[in-house]
Amino acid sequence: MTSDSSPTKDESSMIYQVEGLSKSYGAYKVLDQVCLEVFPRSSVAIMGPSGSGKSTLLHCLGGVDRADQGSLLFEGNNLQQMGEEAIASLRRERIASIFQFFYLLPTLTVSENIAFPLMMQDHTAAERNERVQEMMQAVAMDHRAQAYPNQLSGGEQQRVAIARALIMRPSVVLADEPTGNLDRKNGESILELMQQLITRQSSTLILVTHSKEAAAVCRSLWFMEDGQLHS
Repeated sequence: MTSDSSPTKDESSMIYQVEGLSKSYGAYKVLDQVCLEVFPRSSVAIMGPSGSGKSTLLHCLGGVDRADQGSLLFEGNNLQQMGEEAIASLRRERIASIFQFFYLLPTLTVSENIAFPLMMQDHTAAERNERVQEMMQAVAMDHRAQAYPNQLSGGEQQRVAIARALIMRPSVVLADEPTGNLDRKNGESILELMQQLITRQSSTLILVTHSKEAAAVCRSLWFMEDGQLHS
């Protein structure tokens, strides 16, 4: 079994424990007996060619997709056996995602997009405003609070997406090619910002990428090939 080198290696507080995870689409096996351990406050990069299974693994870790076989524990909860409502609750509160595409709501301003995850939670208006202001300042977008997504550059949109993902202070951040739509300079800036904020919140990062430069921000590196995970 592969395991992530990290500051905290208490099995009882493990973020993810994955054993024998397999998934097929018809005759094509996209995940093949994947095993992985991820500990709190660790950072894991997963590299591999297109079609290797790395994004499918990330979708399973996020509860978006289900494997056909194997065990997938998140903070001791078996995602394979949980109902949709329970998984949705975890995704709202404990598991955040950052994507290559920003998925901002076009009719909402920067501040409203960042605040959106809080709207489904029991927070007062004052609490929401305080958190939104904190996150806008953290990603240096407070001066663009009333702008709409179509008025922002790609780098600015990804900053907003990062703030939206982290505003719930999640246990884990799943990042799927977060710099894939950015030029090199903006990509480097976004990676540095994302890592700083995740570290500040004591969250765990799992990053899927084609980029060696992006993978370098993580403490451990794994490779996906033909649905199998290797160190």
